[in-house]
Amino acid sequence: MASPTFRPGGALARGAGLGLGAGLLLLPAAALAGSGVSITSYGHSALMIRGGGASVLVNPFKAVACAAGLAEPRVGATVILASSRLLDEGAPVASGKFLVDPGSYRVGGLKIEGIAGPHDRVGGRRFGQSTLWRWEQGGLSFAHLGGTAARLSPSDKVLLGRPDVLIIGVGGGAKVYDGSEAAEIVRELQPRVVIPVQYTTGTPPKDCDQGGVEPFLQAMGNATVQRRGASINLPGKLEGGPTVELLRFRF
Repeated sequence: MASPTFRPGGALARGAGLGLGAGLLLLPAAALAGSGVSITSYGHSALMIRGGGASVLVNPFKAVACAAGLAEPRVGATVILASSRLLDEGAPVASGKFLVDPGSYRVGGLKIEGIAGPHDRVGGRRFGQSTLWRWEQGGLSFAHLGGTAARLSPSDKVLLGRPDVLIIGVGGGAKVYDGSEAAEIVRELQPRVVIPVQYTTGTPPKDCDQGGVEPFLQAMGNATVQRRGASINLPGKLEGGPTVELLRFRF
């Protein structure tokens, strides 16, 4: 499979050396929409996405269950998108506009769609409902499926579309896709970049039913895999894919 083409020389590159935030300050407002993003991992399924004049924090957590031992993301963001109110994927530890319920929202210049879906494989009878998120930022479309194990319905697929960046849980357990399930979702949505979340490294913490990322990577076959640090920068236009971006947890 082809990997994304990251075009140099654009607005993001011109901000190099200043950092993404400083570079954006030099751009006119009309250019922010396609200026690309930076993505930082805090571990578990918490990511900070900055770009397009806004910051989006997904799934802030308390250091419990599978997130035990991680530093809680006590940071500020324009908007916080949580899969549910469970403490490992929607804890009130960060500051910003907190969204967890399905619906249509406009926050900080972003248009955000929350889609209801079962959290587990039994129609929500065990863990209730979760929210799938779709939005555009920095010229890229995002789909956030960081807290669900349910198959996508035909309407889900229509609403999610073909995202540039897919955030998806892969560690298995009662409320997270396992590796083969997550790979099937990738084949259905055909994103250009995949960021796997909700998996463990080493020995899982006590009371954690999730495993590692390797079963997902194996199920992805010949997809390009990039092993990164805690953060990556993506330009406002991606081609090819899917490329799996493994982000090291930020402790």
